[in-house]
Amino acid sequence: MDAVALVGSWARGAAREDSDIDLVVITSAQSLYEAEADWARPLGVTAFIGTKSWGRLTERRAVTASGLEVEFGITTPAWAATDPLDPGTRRVVNDGIRIVYDPKGMLAALVRISPSAGCAGTSP
Repeated sequence: MDAVALVGSWARGAAREDSDIDLVVITSAQSLYEAEADWARPLGVTAFIGTKSWGRLTERRAVTASGLEVEFGITTPAWAATDPLDPGTRRVVNDGIRIVYDPKGMLAALVRISPSAGCAGTSP
């Protein structure tokens, strides 16, 4: 795993009681995360309930034992490329992002070039 970000309503502080959690997972092993489920079990995921393709990103919707839904957006480092910045990536970043894990700084670079990114930065 190369980077992880919390995006959407939770990242921008607008989540409601029924909001799902949206995570972008950047990995060089995209096909593994798309095909397997074991990697998500330590996160409390009990089942994957849907998969949808959004260009470079594959959405895997999951549910936890408590009923909380988590949407994992699985993608490669190309999704975070800044030259040129993909319009879909820009929308996600500008809608709110909290960096969870970013040892190579690829998500930080996205935040720097997207000044309207809501709640950008690294979470404690």
